Amino acid sequence: MRCVHAFGDDALGDLDGVGVAAAIRSGEISADDALEAALGRIDKVEPHLNAIAVDDRERARDRALDRRFPTGSFAGVPSIIKNNTVFEGLPVGNGSAAMPDLPAKGNEPFTEQFLSTGVNIVGASTLPAYGLTATTEFVDRPPTRNPWDTDYSAGASSGGSAALVAAGALPIAHGNDGGGSIRIPAAACGLVGLKPSRGRVAPSETGRILPVDIISNGILSRTVRDTAHFIADAEHFRRPDAMPIVGLVEGPGTRRLRIGMITDTVTGRPIDDDTSAAIADVADLLTSLGHLVEPTPVPLDETFVRQFTDYWSMLAFSMERAGKLLVGKGFDPDALDPFTRGLSRRFARGFWRTPSTIIGLKRATARFRTVYDRYDLLLSPTLAHTTPRIGYLDPAGDFDEIFDRLVHYVAYTPANNTSGTPAMSLPLGRTSDGLPLGIHFAADFGRERLLLELAFELEAARPFARIQES
Repeated sequence: MRCVHAFGDDALGDLDGVGVAAAIRSGEISADDALEAALGRIDKVEPHLNAIAVDDRERARDRALDRRFPTGSFAGVPSIIKNNTVFEGLPVGNGSAAMPDLPAKGNEPFTEQFLSTGVNIVGASTLPAYGLTATTEFVDRPPTRNPWDTDYSAGASSGGSAALVAAGALPIAHGNDGGGSIRIPAAACGLVGLKPSRGRVAPSETGRILPVDIISNGILSRTVRDTAHFIADAEHFRRPDAMPIVGLVEGPGTRRLRIGMITDTVTGRPIDDDTSAAIADVADLLTSLGHLVEPTPVPLDETFVRQFTDYWSMLAFSMERAGKLLVGKGFDPDALDPFTRGLSRRFARGFWRTPSTIIGLKRATARFRTVYDRYDLLLSPTLAHTTPRIGYLDPAGDFDEIFDRLVHYVAYTPANNTSGTPAMSLPLGRTSDGLPLGIHFAADFGRERLLLELAFELEAARPFARIQES
């Protein structure tokens, strides 16, 4: 076991992203000071965490010296972009040796939206191959490790971003979520992770072409305040269609909520003892705050599991069979990892189900959302069991065994991706070993304000643990 962090007495101190931006704005520190502190922290933890896919510090230094950042909530704040998102000048590695090492020639729409918050991008963070699993592990390079205990997974697929924020190297970092990929690493690393409603922020390049867009962009942060400011800035840059504006949420709401608590899994398998104790404890906390919490059955069944895993496998098949067309020159299908290949083979065996899968996922959305006729929010664990050790979800392991483990582990998060509804993981629990344990809150489409208001209330009632305080 090794706990790794970089919190210290430098320009970043113990500040969140909004706090760093305020210090820059007041002249207490400069953007250059903030950047150099972040780079020093990265250099301290990176040998232990392996969270950086591409280092772009020299261009970040040029931007810090130039001091011309957009006037967003994070003007001059050092951050990082996940290495599946197009950022001019950096190769989009997608965590795979199959991808060409070619610098991008421009930014995708979300990148422009993220930059509008004022962040100074120091590079690209790690993800597992194509974001297709729930741990940031590889077959050809060292795994990204959890800073709370480097024997454990940092989660995925935004694992590199989560590890850097939890370790104090960066105040905030970009992530995206196609089945839990913001919320899973947030749970593993003790962070706030909000998956916005579909359309709240600019769609990903992949999501725009999918028959059901399951991918949402967002951030990982140590405070609710940072996540709330990101949503407000994102809306300022690009007003979303067909949903209410969230605006800047700055504290708890006054309304007491009716909350449905789900502890059964869609796979039918039980959650573990630590997870069960944590969800019961948070239910008691909510009740003490005046909210009504009552058990409710999971609103989906194992048909959803099959349909989601078929759809997820389709993404791997598309990459293996059409990668040269989708990616272009330099894509090497022979370099795909065993887990991606296994998912692709799984899809090939049942490809004929694809039309019914897509129809089924859309019908499941309508069924899932009926639960909000009775409840304001849903409460559940973020994951079905505590964070696994490195190797438990080894992408080079026996495919059928790893796939079975993965489907059970990620039992709660995918329904929000297929339905497009918002959901958030908050670091409200701890395992018997002292590691973070995420608690999941979900709302109906467009109701991020409700999630953020409750998150502010819970953060005040039970301040989130950080590594240096553990």
